[in-house]
Amino acid sequence: MSQLFPHLFAPITLGSTTIRNRIVSSGHDTVLDDHGMIGDDLVAYHEARAKGGCGLIVLQVSGVHETARYTSHVLMATDDSSIPGYRAVAEAVHRHGATVIAQLFHPGREVMDGERGMAPRAVAPSDEPQERFKVVPETLSTEVVKEIVAGYGSAAARIVSSGIDGVEIVASHGYLPIQFFNPRINTRTDEYGGSAENRCRFLTEVVTGVRAAVGPDVVVGIRLSGEEKTEEGLVAAEILDLVKHLDELECLDYYSITAGDSSTLQGAVHIVPSMQIEPAYAANLSAQVKKVTDRPVMVAGRINQPHEAELAIAEGRTDMAVMTRAMICDPDMAGKAERDAVEEIRACIGCNQACIGHFQMGVGISCIQFPESGRELTFLPRPRVRTRRKVLVIGGGPGGLKAAAVAAEQGDDVVLCEAHSRLGGMVLLAEKLPYRSEFGGAATNLSAEAMRAGVDIRTSTPVTQEVLDDIAPDHVIVATGAAERMPHLEVADEALVIGAREYLSTDPALPKGRVLVTDWKGDWIGLGIALRLAERKVPVTLATAANFAGAGMQQYTRTLLVSQALRASVDFVNDARLVGVDSDTGYLQSTLCEIVHVVDGVAATIVSAAPRSVVPDLDFGTASVRRIGDAVAPRTVEEAVYEGLTAATALANTA
Repeated sequence: MSQLFPHLFAPITLGSTTIRNRIVSSGHDTVLDDHGMIGDDLVAYHEARAKGGCGLIVLQVSGVHETARYTSHVLMATDDSSIPGYRAVAEAVHRHGATVIAQLFHPGREVMDGERGMAPRAVAPSDEPQERFKVVPETLSTEVVKEIVAGYGSAAARIVSSGIDGVEIVASHGYLPIQFFNPRINTRTDEYGGSAENRCRFLTEVVTGVRAAVGPDVVVGIRLSGEEKTEEGLVAAEILDLVKHLDELECLDYYSITAGDSSTLQGAVHIVPSMQIEPAYAANLSAQVKKVTDRPVMVAGRINQPHEAELAIAEGRTDMAVMTRAMICDPDMAGKAERDAVEEIRACIGCNQACIGHFQMGVGISCIQFPESGRELTFLPRPRVRTRRKVLVIGGGPGGLKAAAVAAEQGDDVVLCEAHSRLGGMVLLAEKLPYRSEFGGAATNLSAEAMRAGVDIRTSTPVTQEVLDDIAPDHVIVATGAAERMPHLEVADEALVIGAREYLSTDPALPKGRVLVTDWKGDWIGLGIALRLAERKVPVTLATAANFAGAGMQQYTRTLLVSQALRASVDFVNDARLVGVDSDTGYLQSTLCEIVHVVDGVAATIVSAAPRSVVPDLDFGTASVRRIGDAVAPRTVEEAVYEGLTAATALANTA
């Protein structure tokens, strides 16, 4: 038993089922399905977290009716062909002592995908439009409403027949059950609309129907947003009234509390809150729910570290902690915490890039720090080298650190040389920006992994020909990154123009007046610098060659940063590239047409331009050489770390 986290590792009983600890992997769409079914990739993904010590695994949503297809890859539990998949994941999770529950789902108007690229078609209690996906739903007939209610029960019975331990009714984030309850969305005049009793009817029938379908001994829970945090969304008092009503039905074994709503950008950021939001912030909502029910309560919302979970439970704000992204980043997080090996935990940094970011692109989720997530069958367990070789990694950024750690874990003798005094590469600049300090955790985590693996790390060591010859490697992985490059500009001699990397590295004093920040890519650099200056009360114009600021960032992260920039009075110019600067004016060429935008009163210009790959000019002799990350082509941390993994894995198969 953990000495540091006694509350987190105390067993808890949901209904008649005892969970070994309070750590939960909540339902999250992985895009690891096999044509709408649970296949080997999804089984392996959840088995890794069960093996890693997680107490309760909640599977991603399962559609209960044909109208529940909110994406092209949603799992469906509408016929018996789904049973073998649920059975396979149940057996895999149970092998390692964890409990597994499946989510029952209907999105209502929250539909993302249309058929073969066409606009989404959705159904809902009423035809109230959905802002985020630009959907006007079809009003459900009373007959179809009853079909959907029955679908929840039949899907639940089908799922638990496979050996799954229970089901969770998804009524969070503005999905169908809560759409019926919300008087601003439900304008029906039949038995499912109007009075509070009628608006509760759909959820009442679903809950009682599911309980009747699975019997008294199977776990049945419900997921609710404790507050929807959006215009026309439900507030905490309304949710608490609903909890009191549901408690009276005596059908539920637990409440899973989260925050937010899918229908607006403002509310959707809480579905997977990024690093701008305080850790464990939604525990205040679960604490309110605990005051009106005696049933166990779990909460989600940026609980990425075991000490955050322990504190929330110890303070009585929740009974269980949802730590989904923490276990996407480190599937063994629970086991490490249980043995108090907190220094070994690969902490999630809340970047959202490869987890929810991948889902929103329709590809299998992963993690920028641990690309093995979602690719368990490809990369795990690690191969072992047949003969120990000398491997040199040039560059101590994220890609180089990953390559070095994996190569050493596989059994090779690894030396990593970094020209600078600190490891981390561009991550060290990212952490300097507002609300991005956690990004530096990627360098900390990867450095620690390389050290634990036994890598010989040499900082302040540029690889010269003499250094290379002295090490005499059999294999070389080049991870030298990219350097700043300034675009071709017409610049008057007196104009102050500085590159973004130089600005972040030196934080120079700027003359008083407006700062023009130009951004070629639409990523975190230009937007972050603009926000940093604006929060210092400097007037700022952000000009991006992308369609809008932050276009290259994950949606929830972008939404929060742009909203903060708007509040700080940043001016935006989109679809424009910098072409010239004089003493007090910036000139921006539209990327769409011949129009030139003029920005007056410019005291300084900070340029975030396309970088240039850095490749060392060395004679590697007979050593095999492989470039990774920005040394191949400037991209992001995700590609660098993934290519570090693949390069090292390939070495294990080299004679």
